[in-house]
Order: sequence, then C-alpha cells, then structure tokens
Amino acid sequence: MGKATGFIDYKREEAKERDPKTRTRDWKEYAAPFSDATLKTQGARCMDCGTPFCHIGMEIGGATSGCPIYNLIPEWNDLVYKGKWKEALERLMLTNNFPEFTGRVCPAPCEGSCTVAISDPAVAIKNIERAIIDKGFENGWITPRIPQKRTGKKVAIIGSGPAGLASADQLNQAGHSVTIYERADRAGGLLMYGIPNMKLEKEVVERRVNLLRQEGIDFILNTEIGKDILAEELREQYDAVILCTGAQKQRDLVIKGREAKGIHIAMDYLTASTKALLDDKQTIPAFDAAGKDVIVIGGGDTGADCIATAVRQGAKSVTQFGKHPQLPLARSADNQWPEYPHVFGLEYAHKEAKAVYGEDPRQYSIQTTKFVKDEAGNLKELHTIDMQKVRNEKGMFVYQEVEGSEKVWPAELVLIAIGFEGTETPLLTEFGVNITPNKRVEAAYGDYRTNVDKVYAAGDSRRGQSLIVWAINEGRDVAKQVDLELMGETVLP
Repeated sequence: MGKATGFIDYKREEAKERDPKTRTRDWKEYAAPFSDATLKTQGARCMDCGTPFCHIGMEIGGATSGCPIYNLIPEWNDLVYKGKWKEALERLMLTNNFPEFTGRVCPAPCEGSCTVAISDPAVAIKNIERAIIDKGFENGWITPRIPQKRTGKKVAIIGSGPAGLASADQLNQAGHSVTIYERADRAGGLLMYGIPNMKLEKEVVERRVNLLRQEGIDFILNTEIGKDILAEELREQYDAVILCTGAQKQRDLVIKGREAKGIHIAMDYLTASTKALLDDKQTIPAFDAAGKDVIVIGGGDTGADCIATAVRQGAKSVTQFGKHPQLPLARSADNQWPEYPHVFGLEYAHKEAKAVYGEDPRQYSIQTTKFVKDEAGNLKELHTIDMQKVRNEKGMFVYQEVEGSEKVWPAELVLIAIGFEGTETPLLTEFGVNITPNKRVEAAYGDYRTNVDKVYAAGDSRRGQSLIVWAINEGRDVAKQVDLELMGETVLP
C-alpha cells in the first residue's frame, strides 16, 4: 500500500492549525486542510503491513483500539497516494456514513493502532479521511441517493445524533420510510449542540441533514416523546422504533455550596453557547464567561471544549481541574501498542488558553472540596486539595488527600465536566423498556432488541458514553437487525 518505503522516506506532518491567539477571536474551525501534495506523501506512509490493526475496532484495556466502523484505511490511503480521489471516496463511504464528522471530532483510535506507530508517529489517517470527504463535497461527488423503491415499512428513530442518523441513513437506503424525532430545534444531537463550532462548524452538520432530507428521511423537531407524542402512538404507527437518545445525563458534583449561582453542568453551558451563536444572539447571561474567573472541573474532551468556549467569550482566566496525574510523554510499560496511547498532549483548547493567558490551564491530581458563595448567593471561590495515587493494603491503586495542600481559588463560573451517568430515564419509562443499574437501555450488542416488542436501542443510550465511531457502528448494526426483522432478510452491510 502507498509507497513501499514511504513510512521511512516521509515524516508525519501534524494537521495545520490557525494561529491559537488569532482564532480565539472567532468561532470558525481551528483546523486547516493539508495541500494535495502533503496528503499524497502522508498517504504514502501507509505501509504494506500484511495484517492492518488500524481497523480492528475492539476494546483493549478499557479503551477503543482501531476503527469500530472498520474503515478500509489502507485502501483509501493508497488511492490518495495515487491521486485517485473519487475512488478513495467510494471506499470510504462503504463503511462510514459521515466521514465529515469523524474526520473532525473522532479521537482517531485507528492511529493508536497503526503499525507504523510501533516505532514512529502514526499515519495521519484522520486528516486524510477528512480531506477525502471534503473533496467529495467540493467536487460535487456527494449527491442525493434516492432509493429506487419503497418497502412500505415505517421506522421511527428517537434522537438525531450520530447513531440515529446512521441507522436512518441505512434503513432509508434499504427502502424503508424513516422518521427521526428530535426534541431540540435543530437536528444533529451532540454534533449540533454538544460539540462547539470551532471543532465542527454547524454548516457541516446541516449540510448532511439536508442531504438526508433530500434522500427521503423525515425530521420532526421540537418534539419530545411522552410529552408531545406518546410512545404508544409511535408503536402503533410504525413497524419498528429505535431509541438513539444518547447518554445525556451528566454527573453532578454534589458538595457543600453546590447551590451557588454560577455553577453549571458543562453540556448545558456548551448547548447554550452554541445555540446563542446559531441564533445570532449575544451569549446567554447565565452562561457568559466574559470577565470571569472560570474553572472547569473534569479533564476530558468536554472540559477542553468548555475552555475553548470560555476563552472566546472573554474569560478573565480559565483553569481546568483533573483528578488524575499528568500523562507520560511516551507510552508507559502497561500501555503498549496497539492499545490507545495514553500520552501527554496539548489539545486545541489548551493551546488557545496558553496563548491567551500565558500558561497551560490544566491542574492535575486535584479535588474540589467545597464552593463558597457571597451574600447574594453568587459563587465567589472554591476550595481544593491535592490528591496522590497510592496502593492500599490490598495492592490496589487509590487516591488519597495530600495533607496541607489545601488551596482557595477565585471563581465566578464553574463548569462541571466529569462524565455522564447514562441516559435520561423518563423517556425509557414511557416506552417501558428495561433499564440497567447504570441507567442504560437493556439490549444486547448485535441484537439491539429491548424487552418491548418492536422497540430497539443503539448508541450511547445502550452502551453508555462512548465515541462517535461506536455510535455510527451501532447505528449501522441496528439498522441491519431491523431490516432483517422487517423483511426476513437484509440487504444492508
């Protein structure tokens, strides 16, 4: 694949980015595309490795390794190297319904398991993927695919995130009539409101949604199941119902002073900020970081997105708290290839905060102990203590407080980004589906049927908080199962 010695002859080039300080003055995407010449040499680095691990799509050590939608990565890398862009697009679309999303926001577990990455930087798979689909749209190669015939079967999908959109796309192409119900005012789920514009411009999401509409999929927005329409009505009207509601319920930090004004769940903040931007309004006052000392509690991607948003809103300062120690610069002995590499890096948001405020905003091994409010009930500060990772008497790693490390931080806006508990239960109760102890829909992977006849579940609502590629994986897979159930056989891959 590619050039036989390409991985030796050429070095990996990182994605081009707009200047961190300049880009914080707007909400446009921070990443810039490679030139065709650069993409050719990057595609040439894909070696003829015999057994590619980049698309194994499995979990190792609790993290995803390889591509869960089994993209034909070596094939389209080779085609890009040869300049055969349209053929590369055809290979890419065989397995991935939405490369324009994954090429922008997926953490690229494929690169962590790239064979070149055993000893050298991985092939720039994610950037090549984005370039292929972007070139497809630019050249008019992406056009509506109208099904030639309809089966007469009707399917309702609850939720328009990546799992819902993927299942809808597949089922529509199989000839079924598909309707997506979404409680928000715009389709896309977390793609629209959970991921900020500078990572994924909303025109990219709307372009795909409009294409799906042209292909025959109906979107019913501003509609909440159980409130605007009953679950029983859907079961009567449709031959199958698929729950793709995501894992929307975020974990809260219930400690002393939590009632203070100015403490918000991160996803509420991101949603409000994006909605204000799309509605061409100023930021919503309660969520405005302008002139405030902002602290983000939680060290993951959602926390990083909060940092980038607060910087653009003109925060006085931004600090991010993480429970865990700083990651090593290279793989540790217990994090070997092809596992996902848990190594230190600067995310786009950290680069921006460092450029604006002069230092990396992250604080490691730290725990918030209480919030303090002023006489008017507004947050004015929070207290923390350092943590250290030690082995207990059973030999297990635990975190314990470091005596004498207490600290007080000025804070007027706190954003809690410590993960998700599961899916919201009112809708699940409305359908009568069984719920697991960790608040997920009870449905087996690969089967997706719930305990309720004709009702299926896929994506984060079934598996819990996960990656966009797993959502697409399950969206495609549940569509296959529904098609099989409705028709007795399936034409879907």
